[in-house]
Amino acid sequence: MIRAVFIDYTGTMVQEDEPYTRQLLGYFISHSDLKDPSEVLKVVWGKVKELEAASHGEAFIRNDDKVDVILKYCAENCGLTGDLEYMHETWRKIWVHAPLFDDVKPFFEKCSKPVYVLSNDDLFYLEESMKEKGLNPAGIISAEMARACKPDRAIFEKAFEISGVKPEEAVFIGDSVTSDVRPALELGITPVLIVRNGGADRSAVPENIRVIASLNELDDLDEK
Repeated sequence: MIRAVFIDYTGTMVQEDEPYTRQLLGYFISHSDLKDPSEVLKVVWGKVKELEAASHGEAFIRNDDKVDVILKYCAENCGLTGDLEYMHETWRKIWVHAPLFDDVKPFFEKCSKPVYVLSNDDLFYLEESMKEKGLNPAGIISAEMARACKPDRAIFEKAFEISGVKPEEAVFIGDSVTSDVRPALELGITPVLIVRNGGADRSAVPENIRVIASLNELDDLDEK
C-alpha cells in the first residue's frame, strides 16, 4: 500500500527553461569564451554533477557554495568576467522563482497521500519557493539534511526517516533515470518517470517503469 509520495523539484515540479535561467545564460555568453547556450550548459552541469558526486558527509557543500566553485572554475578556464555576485544572485532567483508546471499545484491539492519534496537544492530556497507558490508539502527533504545528493541512497533514507514510511510504501516521481528512477529501484521505492514534452530517451528507461507525460495521469494513487 502506498502511504507517501516523494517528488523531485527541478524539472519535475518547476521549469528549467525560465526567465532567470535565460538571463544567466545570456550573461555567461556575453562575458565568457562560451558563445552557445549548449556550451554553457555542458560546462556548468558537468561541474554540478562532479561536485554533487563528491559532496558527501564531511565533504558536503551546499548549492550556494557549489555556485562559487563553478563560477571560479569558469573564470579560470572559460574566460568568464563580469559581476560574479550578480550571477550568483541570479542563480538564487532561479532556485526560488522558477515557475511551476501547470499540473503541479492541482496534483498537490488532489493527492490523497502526503507529498514530500525531495531535492538536491538547499532547504532555505526550497522553503521560500514553496511559500511563494502556495504549496504545502508534508515535508521537504534536501541534500543538506542528508549531507548527500541524489542519487546517493542517504538522501532517500533521510526521506524514509522524515516520512515514517518504508521503501515499498512510497512512490518517487522524477524526471531523471539516473538520479531518480535507478536509485528508487535499488531501494525498493516505486519510481515514476515524468517525461515532459517528449524530452527523454525512453530507450534508457528500465523495463516495467511507469512513464507519464503529466502529473494528471497519477489519479490512481488511491488504488495503490
